Amino acid sequence: MQTTSTFCVFPFSAIIGQQQMKLALMLNAVNPAIGGVLIRGEKGTAKSTAVRGLARLLPPIDVVDKCAFRCDPGSEYRCFSCKELIASGKVISARKIPAPFVDLPLGATEDMVLGAIDFEAAVKTGTTQFMPGLLARANRGIIYIDEVNLLDDHLVDAILDSAESGVNVVEREGLSIRHPSRFMLVGTMNPEEGELRPQILDRFGLAVQVESESDPELRVELLRRREHYDLEPETFTEKFTKESAIISEQIGNARSLLPSVFTPKHLLMFIAEICAQNNVAGHRADLAIERAACAHAALNGRTEVSSDDIIKVATLALLHRMRTTQEPQIPPPPQPPANEQEQEQEQEQEQEQEQEQDQDTSQQESDTSEQQAEAEQPSPQNGEQDNQSQSGQNPQDAQPEQQSKSKDNASSPEEVYQVGEPFKVKKFTAEKDKVLRSGSGRRSRTRSATKQGRYVKSTPRRERNDLALDATLRAAAPYQLHRKTVAPERNVSVHIMEPDIREKVRERRVGNVLIFLVDGSGSMGAQRRMVETKAAIMSLLLDAYQKRDKVCMIIFRGDDAQIVLPPTGSVDMAGKLLAELPIGGRTPLTAGLLRTAEVLDRILRKSPTTRPLVLVVTDGKANYGIGDGAPHLEAITAAARVKDRFDNVRFAVIDTEPPGVVRFQLARQLASALQAEYFHPETLRAEDLVKIAKDE
Repeated sequence: MQTTSTFCVFPFSAIIGQQQMKLALMLNAVNPAIGGVLIRGEKGTAKSTAVRGLARLLPPIDVVDKCAFRCDPGSEYRCFSCKELIASGKVISARKIPAPFVDLPLGATEDMVLGAIDFEAAVKTGTTQFMPGLLARANRGIIYIDEVNLLDDHLVDAILDSAESGVNVVEREGLSIRHPSRFMLVGTMNPEEGELRPQILDRFGLAVQVESESDPELRVELLRRREHYDLEPETFTEKFTKESAIISEQIGNARSLLPSVFTPKHLLMFIAEICAQNNVAGHRADLAIERAACAHAALNGRTEVSSDDIIKVATLALLHRMRTTQEPQIPPPPQPPANEQEQEQEQEQEQEQEQEQDQDTSQQESDTSEQQAEAEQPSPQNGEQDNQSQSGQNPQDAQPEQQSKSKDNASSPEEVYQVGEPFKVKKFTAEKDKVLRSGSGRRSRTRSATKQGRYVKSTPRRERNDLALDATLRAAAPYQLHRKTVAPERNVSVHIMEPDIREKVRERRVGNVLIFLVDGSGSMGAQRRMVETKAAIMSLLLDAYQKRDKVCMIIFRGDDAQIVLPPTGSVDMAGKLLAELPIGGRTPLTAGLLRTAEVLDRILRKSPTTRPLVLVVTDGKANYGIGDGAPHLEAITAAARVKDRFDNVRFAVIDTEPPGVVRFQLARQLASALQAEYFHPETLRAEDLVKIAKDE
């Protein structure tokens, strides 16, 4: 876990380009209170290399000798064992060690990260002793999480809490421990493999988006350096010894200077203006910018923050907190006020400018009112448009609605309807069961098949060798007097037998697989039904993306059904395909059901414990079959066979037939054959769709 060996790593100073990434890492090395850095980018962009290279440049630290928590001898923040030594009057000796570097594995458990009871000591001595975890080993060093987006959320939350508070609190199995845990947190991730929750993303102080170099000359130089390092790592490292020493000294000097750095009041207003203008959520961005600007000033040997320091670091603190996808906008920096007289002059000039602007605005309003009066005169050319607007109909929507009134046949033209406005969906989860599952996600709670997840209770069943120490000791406690009499030769304080052993039952969250079987025939164009359908699908897709669900989409139209979106969690690709999805032609409902059966078969073969959810969005009016019988009856028969084959799969049918006096209710018959829940929303909304699996 902890990297303290002397093997060579690629020098931090030898990395070509990636200036923003290197700056963010150095700022956090100077002031870990910034909150860490998240490095996002495609694979092969030196993310891990930069973190490991920086760890070698950190100055060594003084620690209390034989302290498992790396306590600082000159600090008041000490662990419980160091406090006991001081209280007993013993002299604390110190030693110097390299800055700790902990590479957190993705398979880490909660006990491994936070710490747990030392089971061996408990059995041998009968006393409760704390076994420090990785947060203790990383105190005053670096915790590096590669692929942080794949780590369990509860572990990420615990690590971020310790990084922000500087204290690790362990409350479990009758144990209450607090110890210092101040470290620099670095996370790297590839966005193609899924994003972090917004709540976790906001906890990182800075974020950097890295990309590969596009300049051919730089790429050639990068290739040469890597080849040289692979062939002669020690020689290559010595070549950059001087540059590395300069960076290490710069970080050390900046740490010493940081307590003396201050930010002028007018620049604090500048930071607040930047955050307000970029519409960031919360106030963590303000704090991150101010702390990063102080670190930037200290790196440059100054004790006063300047506007240039703020501008340099603002993008790093805003990029992952903005509610829009636009680049951060930095307003011009304010000029520092020289004296009271200049302030009064500036105020007078501002008042004069406001008065001039008010006059210009009033003149423009009068001109506009005259133009509107002329424009209100009726003209014969726009009389038809006026009639449409009075009836409440959008002229742009009139043409698709009129075209959709044509008969649904093979010759109907293809049309592409826009995606309606997505909206926030209600929470929905699958019902809990006792099936053990692995995998990751954020949707439904399930029993964990591994040693990962939250410890919720114990069981006498032996399945995963995941010992529940507290439950085992409780089970053995009533028999201790008898066992000590029967087997006095056993030199242990607690006699534990095989029947006493208890294992932990853990829970974790996993994702679902949502399969949309969507009617893409010409009838879906009537009354903007496809616009509403796309809006609902996009809303569920966005929610599934946040919960790490997989989404699949099958469209049936014409004479066949096709998988337009294989099971994926990529919202970008899904959104693009959804927006470009055409409709038109006949309704081959049977082909759609058979294609869905193929997808379900592949999913369940790969992961038998998965519980897919199939959402059939159609009006049920099948008019094209694969046999000689009536298409509608053929579809009902196929639906019944699919349900018999996949009895554990949940189905839901959303009837898109428009309301009216005469309704065929064909989708209801389809729902009956699939043993599915039936919905008929007046306007297709995702709130109606997600009720099928809502856990009240």
